[in-house]
Amino acid sequence: MRLEHVNLVVRDMQQTLSFYQAAFPHWHIRSKGTADWYGVQRNWLHFGDDYQYLTFNDNGSGDIRDLTSTNVGLAHFAFVTNNIDAVIARLEQAGFSIAKQGADNRHRKNIYFVDPSGHEVEFVEYLSDLPVERNNDD
Repeated sequence: MRLEHVNLVVRDMQQTLSFYQAAFPHWHIRSKGTADWYGVQRNWLHFGDDYQYLTFNDNGSGDIRDLTSTNVGLAHFAFVTNNIDAVIARLEQAGFSIAKQGADNRHRKNIYFVDPSGHEVEFVEYLSDLPVERNNDD
């Protein structure tokens, strides 16, 4: 079993797409359209590759949960990369700033960004092939 997609409600489709295109330059728009979401017309877009994708739905309203709180809701989601420095460089070049540094760990490097709608996104580069080291908190 694997995670196929994450469905996000966003404020601005183009700003959101710009963020994820910088993070994933090899991904593409798989499909897009319009739909009625409980009485609200929305544009939707699937952005990914042949195996996984993100769904964006525009016309989001309200505030995302305070990421520093213990309120129920999504805290963040993460992607594994083979080159975290390249991801950081692409996102910064596209105008996005690091939200917070990851924990100091000799077996992995991680960093957090916040997308234009306020979703916290973690990027992780593992420095070991051994699960016992990759998952260790030292």
